[in-house]
Amino acid sequence: MKDELEQLLKSLHLKKVAELFDEECARADTQKLTYQEFCCRLFRAQWQANQESSLAYRIKQARLPEQWTLETFPFKRQKGVDQRLIRSFAELEFIPKAENIVFMGPTGVGKTGLASGLLLKALQNGHRGIFMRAQDLFDEMYASLADRSTRKLLNRLANVDVLVIDEMGYLNLKPEQTNIFFKLMEERYRRRPTILTTNLDYSEWASFLGNKALVDALLSRLRHQCHTVKIDGPSLRDATG
Repeated sequence: MKDELEQLLKSLHLKKVAELFDEECARADTQKLTYQEFCCRLFRAQWQANQESSLAYRIKQARLPEQWTLETFPFKRQKGVDQRLIRSFAELEFIPKAENIVFMGPTGVGKTGLASGLLLKALQNGHRGIFMRAQDLFDEMYASLADRSTRKLLNRLANVDVLVIDEMGYLNLKPEQTNIFFKLMEERYRRRPTILTTNLDYSEWASFLGNKALVDALLSRLRHQCHTVKIDGPSLRDATG
């Protein structure tokens, strides 16, 4: 009977139940638990294990560089960030509203940490997300032209719940890359939120994206439903700061 039970639990992918079964049987005998209490304890443990496994998978798929958290962000050191505003973002209301967030400021002020922290918060609440360095994104876009996989790339990035594009700055781009990026932002417009970090003001985006008319159209969509957070504070990489 025990062998059959173990096989059934394995076939049903109830790994945590199988792991805890003998221990919970002993607990049920000692504490005189009802059948309902016994089952509830086992299934609750399995549910928690499933949740943890799903989160781990979403984090892996998101390709977060590090597991930055908003709880550990040094708000006391970075006076250029409105903590209440970031906490309001952490409520994740911007996701169903498809509102973009742009963190703008010089190098080292915490833009990537805040963007990553928000993405992690979204992942913890069941959303799917992807973190990409801007250079890596544009490299993938250019490579997709060679094997004609641009549509596949756009489908993957356009439909993810939260997309983080980090370090939008002075990049050496070809017109084809700018066109694909515009298409991506057009397809996410009013459907999915995008979080960007940049050290450039909007007026400087044409300097690396080129095609001013296209950039104007891009920014019109990006900024239509958008929170722009300009961080004017010290570098967090300065140990003496």
